[in-house]
Amino acid sequence: MQDWRSLTYAKWVCKCHVAIAPKRRRKALYGSVRRKAGEILRELCGRKGVEALEGYASPDHIHVCLSVAPKYSMAMVVGRLKGKSAIRIYREMIQEKG
Repeated sequence: MQDWRSLTYAKWVCKCHVAIAPKRRRKALYGSVRRKAGEILRELCGRKGVEALEGYASPDHIHVCLSVAPKYSMAMVVGRLKGKSAIRIYREMIQEKG
């Protein structure tokens, strides 16, 4: 049985696999950056009502399985996740070092 979710006008199951990679697939996701990236992605998903079902981080990319309501387009969700997470990871890592 599938886990149907519902809004006032629809019942849906929409799970999507997303892979996020840094520029030129630089191997930059180690240690505290890796943990921080996971926390930030979960927080950003929660703000929009998107559920992060599971995720895995490699040194050069991140895999995330998302459950997205039909009222949001996948392009909007992925664009927001990539943009906001990159900015926050950069700011928080620079503040820790500087």
